[in-house]
Amino acid sequence: MKKDWTKYQAFVIGPAITYAMILFMEYIDLIRVPSGAWISNTLGFLFYAFFISLAIHKYLAKGGSLIRVGAGFGILAIVIFSIGYFTSNLQDNPLMILLMISFWLMLFYFILPEFFQKYRWLIVGLYGGSALFFLYARLFTGSFELYESTYKVWALSLFLLPVPVLLTLWFYEQWKWFRTLKAEKAKAELALLRSQVNPHFFFNTLNNLYSLVVHQSDKAPDVILKLSDMMRYTIYEGKKDRVPLKEEIEYLQRYIDLHKIRYQKEVVIKFEKPEETEATIAPLLLILPLENAFKHGVETMREGAFIHASVFEDDKKIVFRISNNFDEQTEETEKGIGLENLKKRLELLYPDQHKLEIEKEEGVFTVILELYES
Repeated sequence: MKKDWTKYQAFVIGPAITYAMILFMEYIDLIRVPSGAWISNTLGFLFYAFFISLAIHKYLAKGGSLIRVGAGFGILAIVIFSIGYFTSNLQDNPLMILLMISFWLMLFYFILPEFFQKYRWLIVGLYGGSALFFLYARLFTGSFELYESTYKVWALSLFLLPVPVLLTLWFYEQWKWFRTLKAEKAKAELALLRSQVNPHFFFNTLNNLYSLVVHQSDKAPDVILKLSDMMRYTIYEGKKDRVPLKEEIEYLQRYIDLHKIRYQKEVVIKFEKPEETEATIAPLLLILPLENAFKHGVETMREGAFIHASVFEDDKKIVFRISNNFDEQTEETEKGIGLENLKKRLELLYPDQHKLEIEKEEGVFTVILELYES
């Protein structure tokens, strides 16, 4: 399979153009390259070649043509020749310095077009002001000696002033982009984790509902209503960042009620909850340890199964505690999946604002979750 070399052509053309322009400017005596300073010459050449290549690459990637690239540098060569021919004896050549600034701004535009477009007035203002001061100092202060002794350092230093300003802005833009990217990634991860909540529970409940309908059980309408409320909560309330704690508790209670219908064996379920609460909580969070208690606790026990759960508020925090027994001989390795899901969601939703304790002792599994108010 042949490689596509077109995306690398800019990094061949760039150094070639850079070398040709250096030779041309040296030929017309506009610059002088020290013959013995091969290290500084090489580094300078690589510096210019890299940015010229990068600008050409960006331009070609946006649909530009090599003919236009060649024409652009041809025009630049003519301008350089004209400046060098007509003003070669003018020290600190104003036209040449302004041309160099324009050249770098052109490269800057092609390399970072969105950034340049967003801050174009700031860039024009900074470099325009610097250029006006330089022209005043160089051409209208009376003599070159006065410019050399008084204004030169300030005039040329002003061209460097925009560099730290623009670099700071660029790093700020990258920080904002990175922060947004992290936020979007967190939302995507959270959406994936939420989508993993209770799919097999709804499937099992529908199977039980089918059995109730076939046998014309009086429980069927109540099951349909509870299942409908749970699906509504999962689909609509589950998208929100926060929901009232009392709604999350009602969701847990419906989950418990629907599970009770499934079992023919006796299961002791105690659920203590506050009568009134104004607290809020991330939705579909407490269901994970409760689901874990049923799936890996009650369903592993032939008899004597129990679940003890409680939700309460204490000193500006929400505390959820749940304990269940389980058969240690039939314990599955899959048991940790739901709790791993819970840990990941807590890291996303309550960073540094939660405490999760997991205890397993003498056939009893206990989860204690504390959520602190921000």
